[in-house]
Amino acid sequence: MSASAATGVFVLSLSAIPVTYVFNHLVSQHEESYRTIGLCWVGSIIMSIVVFVPGNIVGKYGIRTCPAFFLSIPYTCLPVWAGFRIYNQPSENYNYPSKVVQEVQAKDLLRRPFDLMLVICLLLATGFSLFRGLIALDCPAELCRFYAQFQEPYLKDPAAYPKIQMLVYLFYSVPYFVVALYGLVVPGCSWMLDITLIHAGGLAQAQFSHIGASLHARTAYVYRVPEEAKILFLVLNIAYGVLPQLLAYRCLYKPEFFIKIKADEKVE
Repeated sequence: MSASAATGVFVLSLSAIPVTYVFNHLVSQHEESYRTIGLCWVGSIIMSIVVFVPGNIVGKYGIRTCPAFFLSIPYTCLPVWAGFRIYNQPSENYNYPSKVVQEVQAKDLLRRPFDLMLVICLLLATGFSLFRGLIALDCPAELCRFYAQFQEPYLKDPAAYPKIQMLVYLFYSVPYFVVALYGLVVPGCSWMLDITLIHAGGLAQAQFSHIGASLHARTAYVYRVPEEAKILFLVLNIAYGVLPQLLAYRCLYKPEFFIKIKADEKVE
């Protein structure tokens, strides 16, 4: 099994888990809304498509593309259609008293310690995404070369999956982090929950696949994470993957700060 096969195993195995859960949920509890778990699945499957399908074309395995590759067309189209169907489901209505919502939204960031922690972590995650994106773009800086050689050599795998993944982080996750920072500072951003759930699902998929493929025994030894770097590698990548889940938990279970108050309620 090559590095590309290892990446495919992790991508497809994690994709199957939320798919199975969603459809079991539809069958057994059709009367309940499946929008929340569905948005996580949308993020997960889109992330796998964006990385796995182009990765089969570019890189050293692109010359092996065969007619079976066209099976990727329904794999791409069906989730997009399902994603629109899920997104158009009615969102959950929160019936919090307007006074409670106004009190929460009146607190600045320093009076919301968990949000402050999330803001700091988002800034660090933004820097980490930019840094690894530069490595994927072959930045000649000494720090980038050192990190790629001694911490995450898998980023230089000619199979191209890790490079595409880092570019997705650079051009998808970094803008999201900036938008999420805005949503944590400015009250009434009612769109925060939806984009956070989608991003959390995508990052869970991506980090599961990236960590697994980086450590896989069949990945070429020169591209595997060195033994002495495994602890730091796992700490950085697990923290990077957990952060979106914490933010999704924050938006889902403490949504008062993100509820948009009507003009007449503000006057009252």
